Amino acid sequence: MLIKNSMKAIPLGLAITAALMFGVPTHAQTAEATATTAPMTRTQIKMDTVEFLRTHHWDDEASVWVTKAGVDAPVGVRPRAEVKAERDAFLSANRWDDKTDSWIPLNGKPRDFSTMTRAEVAAETRQFLATHTYDEEKSAYVQKMPRAARKTQ
Repeated sequence: MLIKNSMKAIPLGLAITAALMFGVPTHAQTAEATATTAPMTRTQIKMDTVEFLRTHHWDDEASVWVTKAGVDAPVGVRPRAEVKAERDAFLSANRWDDKTDSWIPLNGKPRDFSTMTRAEVAAETRQFLATHTYDEEKSAYVQKMPRAARKTQ
């Protein structure tokens, strides 16, 4: 009886696998992006890749792509120093409260990071990056939605 059931399951399993592999389209881009722009050709992709490699190099220590010296950032991209300054301004004006799991604005003057230890600054920076993300469209840090709010939407 087990053999009969497993023989029936094999073709069904193959059918499901084939449907998933060949029948279901995968979407690497959003529907908005594909509706407004035509897909890139291989030539365009190769040109973009060559241009990127001309202006960037891989930094093994940081494990990121870095702009080569003497190359300007693309139009509309804010400099890294400016983005870090925005993050540091937020961190100097707010502090993380473990009891409420939220950022609390400081009353009075901003904190001076030079009086804090490296470990304290690193911990607050990690917490900031866990609760905020950089939005390229707005060119600013935005607060991530809490997990409970994400599930309901």
